[in-house]
Amino acid sequence: MDYEKLISNAASDMRPSGIRKFFDIAAEMEDCITLGVGEPDFKTPWVIRNAGIQSLDRGHTFYTSNTGMMELRREISRYMERKFSLSYLPDTQILVTVGGSEAIDLCIRALVNPGDEVIIPEPSFVCYHPITTLTGGVPVSIPLKNENKFRLTAEELKKAITPKTKLLIFPFPSNPTGAVMRRKDIEEIAEVLRGTDITVLSDEIYAELTYGEEKHISIASLPGMYERTVVVNGFSKTYAMTGWRLGYACGPAMLVSVMNTIHQAAIMCAPTTSQYAAIEALRSADGEIVKMRDEYDMRRRFLMRRFEELSLPCFEPEGAFYVFPDIRGTGLSSAEFSERLLMEYKVAVVPGTAFGDSGEGFLRISYAYSLDHLAEAMERIGQLLETLRAEGKSV
Repeated sequence: MDYEKLISNAASDMRPSGIRKFFDIAAEMEDCITLGVGEPDFKTPWVIRNAGIQSLDRGHTFYTSNTGMMELRREISRYMERKFSLSYLPDTQILVTVGGSEAIDLCIRALVNPGDEVIIPEPSFVCYHPITTLTGGVPVSIPLKNENKFRLTAEELKKAITPKTKLLIFPFPSNPTGAVMRRKDIEEIAEVLRGTDITVLSDEIYAELTYGEEKHISIASLPGMYERTVVVNGFSKTYAMTGWRLGYACGPAMLVSVMNTIHQAAIMCAPTTSQYAAIEALRSADGEIVKMRDEYDMRRRFLMRRFEELSLPCFEPEGAFYVFPDIRGTGLSSAEFSERLLMEYKVAVVPGTAFGDSGEGFLRISYAYSLDHLAEAMERIGQLLETLRAEGKSV
């Protein structure tokens, strides 16, 4: 069998994740510090773990409703109301999925026909582009700018819209940049979209991880946006539940119904144990969110101080748990810098190009790691910068 000829063109054209390349090497390297995987270093809070354990002890090991347990969907509805002033009906407007990633996949597949254009602000999470191309859709990238703090502007959006535009991916707070869209920014984006037939996929997986006085604003909460927006969220980042694989989508009932039809055929339902744990998370773990967010904020401020000391430019991220330093002054590409840092100083980061071509000249560094790890990694980054200066690079 010649599988080079048999495999679909769309699948064979997919690029492997640029995140994994460096960590496959780092996994085999002694004394290597990895700062690239977007996974909280906190254990899932005990009250959540215990709820999962109790569900197993009671024998709750059967399929749930395709859309997720009604009890969980009610809790998600209450959470969306109290946190973001968004009202969703548990029986028709909420779908529980296998992580936020499945919710993103379902939304794109439910909406996009071959030839439809999907606007993707970049640098951005690695899944949007390949899922779009698998549906036959056409990704339209908007390169976001460092000088704009990697926020999407209304002018950039206007220029990207064509008669073929079907969907806007709105991924804020951002992975990989940590950029946040504040109310004024979002209102300007909403003004561009009103009166169009463009749907918004608002990926809000980092909604709870914003810093400063102004909390996260969902684009769905603005006038004229609720009926055209699917909000994707989940438990992985907020509650340190990555391995539980649980997310959800909230949106217009008809669209959620179509997403559920695809979900029924491909998945059946999200893990039952995880759903019981998630119910307890939404009921009891608000305080745990605050503790983890405060710790991330301390790490964020530590890294910004160290970048300043090392004279390495980096805009101050206001969300998620990533920094996106600018290494263009070294004269090295993102891949070259990352490779030297890994091979010579045993620190694994992700080159910005893993998140789109506009990430060239930047690195993604996750601060979902202990302060000790971050401090040692920054020492080693400083050593590489000194080496580059000795080589005549204009760092």
